Amino acid sequence: MSIRHALLAGSVSALALVAGAAAAQDAPATTVDEVVVTGIRASLQQSIDTKRNANAIIDVVTAEDVGKFPSSNVAEAITIIPGVTVDRAFGQGEKVSILGTDPALNRTLLNGQTVASADWFILDQPGRTFNYALLAPQIVGKVEVYKSPEARIDEGSIGGTVDVSTRRPLDLGRHTLSGAVTYLYNDRSESGDAQLSVLGGWRNEDRTFGVLVSAQRAADDLRRDGLEAYGTIPASYYAGGNAENPGGNSIANGNCTGACATTLLANPNAKGLNAFGTHFFEQSRERNSYTVAAQWRPNDSLDLNFDWLRIDATYDNINQALFAFQGNTWNSLGALTGLQVDNNVITKASFKNALSVLDIQYREAAMTSDSYHFDAKYRGDGWDLSGDIGYTKADGGTQRQLFGEFLNWADYTVDFTGAPGSPGVLTYANGNVLNDASKFSFDGGWGAGDPSVGPTGYNAGWGGNIVSKPTMDEETYAQADLGFDRDGFFNRFQFGYKYRKHETDQKMSGVTVQIYGAPDSAAMFSPSRVPGNYLDGFNVNDQMKGRFRIDGKALADYIEAGEYLRPWQAKPVPTVFGNAEFTAQNWNVQETINAVYGQADFESDRVRGNVGLRYVRTESESGGYVCVNQTATGCGTTAADWEWSVRSKEYDDFLPSLNVAINASDDLIIRLAAAKVVSRPNYADMSNYFWLSDQILTGGGGNPDLDPYKSTNLNAAAEWYFAPDAILSGEIFYKKIDNYILQKTAPEEHFNQAQNAVTTYQISRPTNAGSADLKGATFAYQQNYAYGLGLLANYTYVDGSADNGQDLPFNSKHQVNISPFFEQGPFSARVTYTWRSKYFTGVDRGDNMYVRAYTGLDATAGYAFTDRVSLTVSGQNLLDSEYYAYANTVSLPRGVYRTGRKLMATLSVEF
Repeated sequence: MSIRHALLAGSVSALALVAGAAAAQDAPATTVDEVVVTGIRASLQQSIDTKRNANAIIDVVTAEDVGKFPSSNVAEAITIIPGVTVDRAFGQGEKVSILGTDPALNRTLLNGQTVASADWFILDQPGRTFNYALLAPQIVGKVEVYKSPEARIDEGSIGGTVDVSTRRPLDLGRHTLSGAVTYLYNDRSESGDAQLSVLGGWRNEDRTFGVLVSAQRAADDLRRDGLEAYGTIPASYYAGGNAENPGGNSIANGNCTGACATTLLANPNAKGLNAFGTHFFEQSRERNSYTVAAQWRPNDSLDLNFDWLRIDATYDNINQALFAFQGNTWNSLGALTGLQVDNNVITKASFKNALSVLDIQYREAAMTSDSYHFDAKYRGDGWDLSGDIGYTKADGGTQRQLFGEFLNWADYTVDFTGAPGSPGVLTYANGNVLNDASKFSFDGGWGAGDPSVGPTGYNAGWGGNIVSKPTMDEETYAQADLGFDRDGFFNRFQFGYKYRKHETDQKMSGVTVQIYGAPDSAAMFSPSRVPGNYLDGFNVNDQMKGRFRIDGKALADYIEAGEYLRPWQAKPVPTVFGNAEFTAQNWNVQETINAVYGQADFESDRVRGNVGLRYVRTESESGGYVCVNQTATGCGTTAADWEWSVRSKEYDDFLPSLNVAINASDDLIIRLAAAKVVSRPNYADMSNYFWLSDQILTGGGGNPDLDPYKSTNLNAAAEWYFAPDAILSGEIFYKKIDNYILQKTAPEEHFNQAQNAVTTYQISRPTNAGSADLKGATFAYQQNYAYGLGLLANYTYVDGSADNGQDLPFNSKHQVNISPFFEQGPFSARVTYTWRSKYFTGVDRGDNMYVRAYTGLDATAGYAFTDRVSLTVSGQNLLDSEYYAYANTVSLPRGVYRTGRKLMATLSVEF
């Protein structure tokens, strides 16, 4: 949740942006004009007017003034729109879901065109989602959210299309200069950062030429505290049921006796967490954005525009996970001493001399994006011709990861009996292991040889890895549109052609850190206790709250310098082919898309709308490495052992659409919409990437044979303008989706490097699982009251599932937004409350993953000292809301996090 929902009056930042959102839920795609608003009420009135004149069903969010946003994320600003939600795994929304659809089934455009995107997290795979962390809200003129398509708009969305429009120089005053300074403070990381933005514009007196430039800096020191688990295992594994390690039998080993053995044998299929412990994540985020817009209108007939957007962002992070590894195949399965099972879930278990792990990942991550767009439009007598050309490219991903791992063996108990209120407690019986770094050491390997003189007879331990995983997203496009205005019922005909060439790829290289008999412990790297407010808000014990951390940069330097190496060891060099898992995650997808469309707009006294048809041909090539030299020990480790393989696919789609608006009375409008839509598979899903987890025998990969999603969308809406500046509206919708892509898990055999043998893994891959249905309704209310008071409120219900009963990713059945506001003279204030019910996020290691219901609360207050100077104070995530992800049931938490409250003060100035 975010103060990005709270817009302020006068010249006070983004309040007008979001205030217009709920009221604009059906604003028109073709008649929205840029209007300068001066406060909450003016912004809401603009939204009502554009909604009332709409043809299609869209929502419009307007920005009062560029450069005055106290927020840093456009995605947060539009979540007050009915049916728009975001996932907040890292404390703020980065991907948008519309009407219960996966973010990958929605599109984000910049000035009507594709904008390349990239992600920073090493576990993310490039997809079709747009990363809103890239987009500074200061560049926004307005945001349109299309819930029903038109033939003239790019295809590719089932849920909705978000079109972000930037400012045009000729729409502003002759001389424009504004700036804002924000100080942001996070009460969990206990650190503050300055945010800066500046906007300057000039146009000539004749309003025929203008230039607009802007620059923004956003910085945030993020800290995420939490509890984490990694996969699940059945209880039978503790009784020798793991085929890969039948000797890991706690009963046969004499550890699990009496009640433990009775419970274990009576519940062989009970699920338990494979690992559980504490999570300490720190990240330094910095984003610098630059825009240039030039506009030339030499006469009333010709309009030429050029836009450039540049984004440079860094997302360096250190993750320190300290956890019990109670499901480890060789070190813990035979160590079970006590067991409690409730409702077929292992809710409590104790272990004797079992494995614990400290994982430290130091990651350097960055994102850059460049977008160039030129468009021209000529208006003749009753006709117009326009064209667009552009290029957009984004680079991102983890440029370098230095991963170190330390091990410990101790007696401990994991307890989940209090979940979800108390997600889990880890207790060590023989001393507080979690506060003693000297008890965690590198795995020095094993064998009969002498590691000090050479590797003969000695097996290296796994000490971590060095990995690089950059990604790239790129598109070149061109389009032409021809329109004719006519008298009569059909008053406009429009035709067009568009060409798109898109390429996305992922590269990965790495090398394992091999340790030979090294006694080095985590105590070498400046251990210290975590901050005193660590795990505030979690119901855990003092051992977990008082855990240690180390200097992650010092560990990274140690690994980078090869200080762990024996004299006879060569310094490892990361390569693409040194490890099959790294090799298989190199892939490239190229798409060529050609589209033509025709659209007719119509209007009479009571009926208006448009009807159209879009034809699209998609040609794709998916390339990746395939092993051509499989040996008894796996694939070879040179380029000659692998071959780059390309799979081609092509398909055609005819996409009709219809939008009708009926003026049933002076105050009541009925809307109907129907369309065939298509959404292509995620790039990663249609690649042949692959990964394995050797310890728990799970993995995942892509599927180049995927077909695109295809859907029939039906919408109906009613809007009642029952009083001035007031509206009560409702919408019902239905989406019948074919070729729905879901993850399926099945056994596959692969070489296990940890066990040096071919073993059976449970592998999750995307497949066209059949059809799916989404149906629901939204209701919105907006009204201004006396004494400066007002209210926006909406509710969304979405019921969705695949025909095999599988839940649909990111679909919350219920969503509520309530936002009262006050605006009187120079003072304004707003509170925004949001709630969404639980939602499914996907399949991970054979488990269905969900996130519990999420509640957010933000507030903003502002005062305009003059027409040119204003001050805003804002609070984001005031409840320090908990993000609770779980596997199958809330009793099996997989990631429970808090990121803290953000407090902001913004001074905005105009000249």
